[in-house]
Amino acid sequence: MNINVLRLDHRIGRDTRITTHVCLTARAFGASKVWLAGEEDHSMMKSVKDIANRWGGDFEIEYNNSYMEVIMNWRENGGKIVHLTMYGSQAHEIVDEVRETGEDILIIVGGAKVSTKVYKNADWNVSVTTQPHSEVAALAIFQHLLMDGKEFDLEFENPVFEVIPTAHGKNVNIHDENRKIHKEE
Repeated sequence: MNINVLRLDHRIGRDTRITTHVCLTARAFGASKVWLAGEEDHSMMKSVKDIANRWGGDFEIEYNNSYMEVIMNWRENGGKIVHLTMYGSQAHEIVDEVRETGEDILIIVGGAKVSTKVYKNADWNVSVTTQPHSEVAALAIFQHLLMDGKEFDLEFENPVFEVIPTAHGKNVNIHDENRKIHKEE
């Protein structure tokens, strides 16, 4: 199962930080790509690419102002669509159904106001809570459920930086041109 994320209605200046967090969360929890719709933000996209390059793995971010084109292409290629919204079915009740399709999944996270077209074109409108909340939180929770906790075991190829889990302090391996440098603080 390949997971992509579509971030709707990005606004430069207002949404840069939250959209960056959507991208980093998507990547950390197993998505291979984020599609960005709304205003094209070259600086934010470059920042996300730079972070992904330093921390390893294959991760893409691509701009397409026509979010409906992304949705329709995804559907035409046989993928399934999950729209995260506080108005949907409860995530923990439908995640097995989503996972068991075995199909590639496009997870849509909203912007300022989500069009009815998005709700109608989703295979599942999914809620992680019925209260106002962050799209970053919703994405992390849903991807965690979808991955069934396997995101903790993800390995990202060719990282420059690699965190070594430790109870206290910071333990980071820095890989530089095939030399492994160990740094601990």
